[in-house]
Amino acid sequence: MGISVLAIGFCVFIIYSASKYGFSRLLTRYAVSVGSMPAANEAVSLTPKDPEAYRGRARLSSQLHQPYSAELDLERAVSLRPKDDYLWLELGNVRDELDDTGGALAAFDQAVKWAPFYAHTRWQRANLRLRLGQYDEAFAELRSAAASNTSFYPNLIDLAWGLSRGDVNATEQMVQMTDDNQRLQFARFLARKGKGRESLDQLSLIKGPVSDDSKRDILRQLITTHSFREAFELWNAGRSSSQPEASLIDGGFEGDIAYNATGFGWLISSDQEKVSISQDAAEHNTGSRSLHVRFEGNSSPGSQLITQILVLNRQQGFRLTFAVMTNALVSGGLPIIAISDVDGKRVIAKSEDFPETTNGWQQRSVEFTSLPDSDAVILSLQRNACSSNPCPIFGSVWLDNFSIQEIKTNQ
Repeated sequence: MGISVLAIGFCVFIIYSASKYGFSRLLTRYAVSVGSMPAANEAVSLTPKDPEAYRGRARLSSQLHQPYSAELDLERAVSLRPKDDYLWLELGNVRDELDDTGGALAAFDQAVKWAPFYAHTRWQRANLRLRLGQYDEAFAELRSAAASNTSFYPNLIDLAWGLSRGDVNATEQMVQMTDDNQRLQFARFLARKGKGRESLDQLSLIKGPVSDDSKRDILRQLITTHSFREAFELWNAGRSSSQPEASLIDGGFEGDIAYNATGFGWLISSDQEKVSISQDAAEHNTGSRSLHVRFEGNSSPGSQLITQILVLNRQQGFRLTFAVMTNALVSGGLPIIAISDVDGKRVIAKSEDFPETTNGWQQRSVEFTSLPDSDAVILSLQRNACSSNPCPIFGSVWLDNFSIQEIKTNQ
């Protein structure tokens, strides 16, 4: 009988304790979410031996810009649960905010002690060491953290890049790459920073195969940062029919056309309203195909319907030639071939308006001078501006036999 009473009493105590702790945790969440210090104080009063109550009040104190109070509560929390690495990290961050770098480092040391094989503790301590000027120790630990958790690796590269002020060799020495995956991430980083040649140099050092997705990603970055020669080199590498620079690729539309792609050759956006674009084997000026563009209503006059990036020597004269055939074009803004800067904001040269209907194929040409500050231009099919809005267009255009050659200018 006595044992039963004790058991019942113990169960009641457990239920009471659990409910008290549960209510304390509820109060803590409420206090932090609404900024109520009385609620946080009540949570601590209910469960004075619960580190989560002190942690919650510390977070609220930090939100209220009371770091000294936050430090006291976190010190109490770690005394109750000394093996919690996250509590030690929070204490270290608060001490760092108070400019107590020695105390912060001591807290981070405890975090590493209780979680020696996890990246987040070493990463935090290394960042503090970095700010203290302990560069060798900091980067040794940063590398260790990144090796343990690869998601830290881009941050490691970025830290080294910033510290070296954009010096590629110094960054490489600090990072100390040990495998192909790390070198691939560095190549991506350099491409984003506009270091096209250095990015390709890193790719060339990779011993294993590089996936097509990775190459496409770097290619996009190179084009975005206007590293066109390096982008062309990457795109052209390993192709069955290598192309020289300053050449127009597939001027006769004989190969497959890429939709919504990145790179070189003809590119077409599939998101075209009232415009259909396809290869046509029934009509062609040379070869076995042409490109047929059919207009069926409203479309944006400034939209580039088809494009090709041309990598060219700077400030050189060029003549672009092509064949065009039209049928029943009706619009206030007729189609043209335009040469623009790579951002599509400035038209360098353009053809005459295409005629409404041609009697068979016509040869056209456009002369232009490449830009002094860019290695590339954009060749595109678009429409001339309209005097009215909306400005519909109807009818068909066929294009074929594009080519480009360098010419002498009077400059």
